[in-house]
Amino acid sequence: MARRFRFGVNFLSPSSGAEWTKKCRHAETLGYDVLLVPDHLGWPAPFPSLVAAAQATERPRVGTFVLNAAFWNPVLLAREVATTDQLTGGRLELGLGAGYVRAEFEQAGLEYGSPRDRADRLERTVEELDRLLSDEAHEPASAQRPRPPLLLGGNGNRLLRLAARHADIVAFTGGEPAPGKTDGSMRLLGPEALADRVATARRFTAEYGTDPELNVLVQRVVPTSDRAGAARELQSHGPDVTPEQLLDLPTLLIGTVKEMAGQLRRHREQLGLTYITVMEPVMEDFAPVIEELRRTEG
Repeated sequence: MARRFRFGVNFLSPSSGAEWTKKCRHAETLGYDVLLVPDHLGWPAPFPSLVAAAQATERPRVGTFVLNAAFWNPVLLAREVATTDQLTGGRLELGLGAGYVRAEFEQAGLEYGSPRDRADRLERTVEELDRLLSDEAHEPASAQRPRPPLLLGGNGNRLLRLAARHADIVAFTGGEPAPGKTDGSMRLLGPEALADRVATARRFTAEYGTDPELNVLVQRVVPTSDRAGAARELQSHGPDVTPEQLLDLPTLLIGTVKEMAGQLRRHREQLGLTYITVMEPVMEDFAPVIEELRRTEG
Protein backbone atom coordinates (compact mmCIF):
# COMPACT_ATOMS: atom_id res chain seq x y z
CA MET A 1 0.00 0.00 0.00
CA ALA A 2 1.35 3.42 -1.00
CA ARG A 3 2.35 5.85 1.72
CA ARG A 4 0.14 8.84 2.31
CA PHE A 5 1.40 12.17 1.04
CA ARG A 6 3.27 14.57 3.29
CA PHE A 7 3.93 18.18 2.36
CA GLY A 8 6.79 20.43 3.44
CA VAL A 9 7.63 24.08 2.87
CA ASN A 10 11.22 25.32 2.88
CA PHE A 11 11.44 28.81 4.41
CA LEU A 12 14.11 30.98 2.81
CA SER A 13 13.60 34.53 4.09
CA PRO A 14 14.94 35.91 7.38
CA SER A 15 12.34 37.81 9.37
CA SER A 16 11.52 39.21 12.79
CA GLY A 17 10.18 36.96 15.50
CA ALA A 18 6.64 38.21 14.99
CA GLU A 19 6.83 37.74 11.21
CA TRP A 20 8.33 34.25 11.60
CA THR A 21 5.55 33.22 13.98
CA LYS A 22 2.91 34.56 11.59
CA LYS A 23 4.17 32.71 8.52
CA CYS A 24 4.72 29.44 10.40
CA ARG A 25 1.16 29.55 11.71
CA HIS A 26 -0.10 30.40 8.25
CA ALA A 27 1.74 27.41 6.77
CA GLU A 28 0.09 25.22 9.38
CA THR A 29 -3.38 26.50 8.44
CA LEU A 30 -2.59 25.83 4.76
CA GLY A 31 -2.03 22.17 5.58
CA TYR A 32 1.75 21.81 5.48
CA ASP A 33 3.07 18.87 7.51
CA VAL A 34 6.70 19.93 7.86
CA LEU A 35 8.24 23.40 8.27
CA LEU A 36 11.78 23.38 6.92
CA VAL A 37 14.84 25.62 6.97
CA PRO A 38 17.89 25.29 4.66
CA ASP A 39 21.54 25.86 5.58
CA HIS A 40 22.87 28.63 3.35
CA LEU A 41 24.77 31.72 4.39
CA GLY A 42 22.55 34.80 4.35
CA TRP A 43 19.43 32.75 5.09
CA PRO A 44 17.90 31.95 8.49
CA ALA A 45 20.03 29.98 10.96
CA PRO A 46 18.45 26.52 11.06
CA PHE A 47 18.16 25.45 14.69
CA PRO A 48 16.85 28.62 16.38
CA SER A 49 14.43 29.05 13.48
CA LEU A 50 13.08 25.52 13.97
CA VAL A 51 12.62 25.98 17.71
CA ALA A 52 10.67 29.18 17.00
CA ALA A 53 8.60 27.39 14.34
CA ALA A 54 7.67 24.61 16.75
CA GLN A 55 6.75 27.09 19.47
CA ALA A 56 4.50 28.98 17.03
CA THR A 57 2.60 25.88 15.84
CA GLU A 58 0.99 22.71 17.18
CA ARG A 59 0.83 20.10 14.42
CA PRO A 60 3.70 20.35 11.89
CA ARG A 61 7.04 18.69 12.30
CA VAL A 62 10.14 20.81 11.73
CA GLY A 63 13.33 20.01 9.86
CA THR A 64 16.55 21.06 8.18
CA PHE A 65 16.50 20.91 4.40
CA VAL A 66 19.39 20.32 4.37
CA LEU A 67 22.39 21.01 6.61
CA ASN A 68 25.74 21.36 4.89
CA ALA A 69 27.80 18.71 6.69
CA ALA A 70 30.97 20.78 6.17
CA PHE A 71 29.58 23.54 8.40
CA TRP A 72 29.20 21.24 11.42
CA ASN A 73 31.53 19.41 13.76
CA PRO A 74 29.66 16.13 14.38
CA VAL A 75 30.06 16.24 18.17
CA LEU A 76 28.72 19.78 18.36
CA LEU A 77 26.02 18.96 15.84
CA ALA A 78 24.83 16.08 18.01
CA ARG A 79 24.36 18.56 20.86
CA GLU A 80 22.38 20.92 18.61
CA VAL A 81 20.20 18.11 17.27
CA ALA A 82 19.40 16.62 20.66
CA THR A 83 18.64 20.01 22.21
CA THR A 84 16.45 21.09 19.31
CA ASP A 85 14.59 17.78 19.38
CA GLN A 86 13.90 18.28 23.09
CA LEU A 87 12.79 21.90 22.67
CA THR A 88 10.47 21.03 19.78
CA GLY A 89 8.80 18.19 21.65
CA GLY A 90 10.27 15.45 19.48
CA ARG A 91 9.13 17.04 16.21
CA LEU A 92 12.56 17.38 14.57
CA GLU A 93 13.60 15.78 11.28
CA LEU A 94 17.28 16.13 10.45
CA GLY A 95 18.22 16.69 6.82
CA LEU A 96 21.88 16.44 5.81
CA GLY A 97 23.77 16.97 2.56
CA ALA A 98 27.33 17.26 1.31
CA GLY A 99 27.20 20.96 0.34
CA TYR A 100 27.61 22.23 -3.20
CA VAL A 101 28.10 26.04 -3.25
CA ARG A 102 31.84 26.73 -3.44
CA ALA A 103 31.45 30.42 -2.53
CA GLU A 104 29.89 29.52 0.81
CA PHE A 105 32.80 27.23 1.69
CA GLU A 106 35.24 30.01 0.81
CA GLN A 107 33.30 32.61 2.79
CA ALA A 108 33.28 30.32 5.82
CA GLY A 109 37.01 29.58 5.45
CA LEU A 110 36.42 25.91 4.69
CA GLU A 111 38.08 23.74 2.07
CA TYR A 112 35.64 22.95 -0.74
CA GLY A 113 37.39 19.79 -1.86
CA SER A 114 36.38 17.28 -4.47
CA PRO A 115 32.97 15.58 -4.66
CA ARG A 116 34.64 12.57 -3.05
CA ASP A 117 35.97 14.73 -0.19
CA ARG A 118 32.52 16.16 0.48
CA ALA A 119 30.88 12.73 0.34
CA ASP A 120 33.52 11.41 2.77
CA ARG A 121 32.74 14.24 5.19
CA LEU A 122 29.01 13.61 4.98
CA GLU A 123 29.47 9.88 5.59
CA ARG A 124 31.65 10.51 8.64
CA THR A 125 29.07 12.97 9.99
CA VAL A 126 26.19 10.52 9.56
CA GLU A 127 28.08 7.67 11.19
CA GLU A 128 29.20 9.82 14.11
CA LEU A 129 25.71 11.19 14.69
CA ASP A 130 24.30 7.67 14.70
CA ARG A 131 26.94 6.62 17.20
CA LEU A 132 26.51 9.60 19.53
CA LEU A 133 22.74 9.96 19.51
CA SER A 134 22.07 6.24 19.92
CA ASP A 135 24.34 6.13 22.98
CA GLU A 136 22.16 6.04 26.11
CA ALA A 137 24.89 7.94 27.94
CA HIS A 138 24.90 10.89 25.50
CA GLU A 139 23.85 14.18 27.02
CA PRO A 140 21.70 15.90 26.08
CA ALA A 141 19.53 13.02 24.88
CA SER A 142 17.18 13.53 21.95
CA ALA A 143 13.45 13.21 22.59
CA GLN A 144 13.13 10.70 19.72
CA ARG A 145 15.03 7.47 20.13
CA PRO A 146 17.49 6.43 18.98
CA ARG A 147 17.63 9.74 17.09
CA PRO A 148 15.35 12.03 15.09
CA PRO A 149 14.41 10.79 11.59
CA LEU A 150 17.26 11.38 9.14
CA LEU A 151 16.81 12.76 5.62
CA LEU A 152 19.73 12.48 3.22
CA GLY A 153 19.73 14.27 -0.11
CA GLY A 154 21.88 13.37 -3.05
CA ASN A 155 22.14 12.42 -6.68
CA GLY A 156 25.23 10.27 -7.13
CA ASN A 157 25.40 6.55 -6.47
CA ARG A 158 27.57 6.90 -3.39
CA LEU A 159 25.21 9.31 -1.64
CA LEU A 160 22.17 7.27 -2.62
CA ARG A 161 23.82 4.17 -1.18
CA LEU A 162 24.62 6.06 2.03
CA ALA A 163 20.99 7.19 2.22
CA ALA A 164 19.70 3.68 1.64
CA ARG A 165 21.84 2.41 4.51
CA HIS A 166 21.16 5.14 7.08
CA ALA A 167 18.26 7.43 6.15
CA ASP A 168 14.59 7.37 7.04
CA ILE A 169 13.95 9.72 4.09
CA VAL A 170 15.78 9.88 0.75
CA ALA A 171 15.50 13.27 -0.96
CA PHE A 172 15.83 13.96 -4.69
CA THR A 173 16.46 17.51 -5.90
CA GLY A 174 15.94 16.49 -9.51
CA GLY A 175 18.99 18.47 -10.55
CA GLU A 176 22.72 18.23 -10.96
CA PRO A 177 25.49 20.85 -10.93
CA ALA A 178 25.53 22.82 -14.16
CA PRO A 179 28.60 21.91 -16.24
CA GLY A 180 31.54 24.20 -15.52
CA LYS A 181 29.72 26.01 -12.68
CA THR A 182 30.90 26.14 -9.05
CA ASP A 183 28.43 28.73 -7.75
CA GLY A 184 25.71 26.23 -6.93
CA SER A 185 23.94 26.59 -10.28
CA MET A 186 21.92 23.49 -11.10
CA ARG A 187 20.33 22.11 -14.23
CA LEU A 188 17.18 20.02 -14.23
CA LEU A 189 17.37 16.30 -14.78
CA GLY A 190 14.98 14.96 -17.40
CA PRO A 191 12.24 12.53 -16.36
CA GLU A 192 14.20 9.45 -17.47
CA ALA A 193 17.34 10.56 -15.62
CA LEU A 194 15.39 11.29 -12.45
CA ALA A 195 13.55 7.97 -12.69
CA ASP A 196 16.95 6.28 -12.98
CA ARG A 197 18.11 7.97 -9.75
CA VAL A 198 14.98 6.79 -7.95
CA ALA A 199 15.41 3.26 -9.33
CA THR A 200 19.04 3.25 -8.19
CA ALA A 201 18.01 4.33 -4.68
CA ARG A 202 15.39 1.58 -4.61
CA ARG A 203 17.97 -0.98 -5.69
CA PHE A 204 20.20 0.05 -2.79
CA THR A 205 17.33 0.01 -0.27
CA ALA A 206 16.45 -3.51 -1.39
CA GLU A 207 20.06 -4.51 -0.84
CA TYR A 208 20.02 -3.15 2.73
CA GLY A 209 16.46 -4.19 3.52
CA THR A 210 15.33 -0.63 4.28
CA ASP A 211 12.18 1.20 3.24
CA PRO A 212 12.74 4.97 3.47
CA GLU A 213 10.21 7.60 2.55
CA LEU A 214 11.02 9.26 -0.81
CA ASN A 215 11.07 13.05 -1.02
CA VAL A 216 11.18 15.34 -4.03
CA LEU A 217 11.91 19.07 -4.07
CA VAL A 218 9.49 20.79 -6.44
CA GLN A 219 11.39 23.60 -8.14
CA ARG A 220 8.42 25.46 -9.61
CA VAL A 221 4.64 25.49 -9.10
CA VAL A 222 2.84 27.11 -12.04
CA PRO A 223 -0.96 27.43 -11.80
CA THR A 224 -2.28 27.66 -15.37
CA SER A 225 -4.95 26.37 -17.71
CA ASP A 226 -2.35 26.16 -20.51
CA ARG A 227 0.15 23.51 -19.49
CA ALA A 228 1.86 23.31 -22.89
CA GLY A 229 2.33 27.07 -23.11
CA ALA A 230 3.73 27.26 -19.59
CA ALA A 231 6.16 24.43 -20.34
CA ARG A 232 7.49 26.28 -23.38
CA GLU A 233 8.09 29.36 -21.25
CA LEU A 234 9.96 27.29 -18.65
CA GLN A 235 12.27 25.56 -21.10
CA SER A 236 15.14 27.93 -20.25
CA HIS A 237 15.28 26.26 -16.80
CA GLY A 238 16.01 22.93 -18.46
CA PRO A 239 17.54 23.62 -21.88
CA ASP A 240 18.34 19.93 -22.37
CA VAL A 241 14.75 18.93 -21.61
CA THR A 242 11.90 19.27 -24.12
CA PRO A 243 8.63 21.01 -23.19
CA GLU A 244 6.90 17.63 -23.32
CA GLN A 245 9.44 16.21 -20.85
CA LEU A 246 9.02 19.23 -18.57
CA LEU A 247 5.34 18.33 -18.24
CA ASP A 248 6.35 14.89 -16.96
CA LEU A 249 8.89 16.06 -14.38
CA PRO A 250 8.17 15.51 -10.68
CA THR A 251 10.21 18.64 -9.96
CA LEU A 252 7.80 20.92 -11.86
CA LEU A 253 4.08 21.19 -11.17
CA ILE A 254 2.20 22.85 -14.01
CA GLY A 255 -1.54 23.15 -14.60
CA THR A 256 -4.81 23.50 -12.79
CA VAL A 257 -5.16 22.31 -9.20
CA LYS A 258 -6.65 19.01 -10.36
CA GLU A 259 -3.93 18.54 -12.98
CA MET A 260 -1.17 19.17 -10.44
CA ALA A 261 -2.81 16.78 -7.98
CA GLY A 262 -2.96 14.22 -10.78
CA GLN A 263 0.75 14.70 -11.46
CA LEU A 264 1.56 13.95 -7.84
CA ARG A 265 -0.63 10.85 -7.77
CA ARG A 266 1.02 9.60 -10.95
CA HIS A 267 4.52 10.18 -9.58
CA ARG A 268 3.60 8.41 -6.37
CA GLU A 269 2.35 5.40 -8.34
CA GLN A 270 5.28 5.31 -10.76
CA LEU A 271 8.19 6.40 -8.55
CA GLY A 272 6.99 6.18 -4.95
CA LEU A 273 7.45 9.92 -4.29
CA THR A 274 5.18 10.76 -1.36
CA TYR A 275 6.92 13.53 0.60
CA ILE A 276 6.63 16.72 -1.45
CA THR A 277 8.60 19.87 -0.59
CA VAL A 278 8.05 23.31 -2.10
CA MET A 279 9.85 26.61 -1.61
CA GLU A 280 8.42 29.45 0.46
CA PRO A 281 7.62 31.74 -2.53
CA VAL A 282 5.09 29.20 -3.90
CA MET A 283 3.59 28.20 -0.55
CA GLU A 284 0.27 29.86 -1.39
CA ASP A 285 0.12 28.53 -4.96
CA PHE A 286 0.63 24.95 -3.79
CA ALA A 287 -1.84 25.05 -0.89
CA PRO A 288 -4.94 24.33 -3.05
CA VAL A 289 -3.21 21.18 -4.34
CA ILE A 290 -2.75 19.98 -0.75
CA GLU A 291 -6.44 20.67 -0.11
CA GLU A 292 -7.46 18.78 -3.26
CA LEU A 293 -5.40 15.71 -2.37
CA ARG A 294 -6.63 15.65 1.19
CA ARG A 295 -10.24 16.04 0.02
CA THR A 296 -10.03 13.17 -2.45
CA GLU A 297 -7.92 10.80 -0.36
CA GLY A 298 -9.54 11.36 3.02
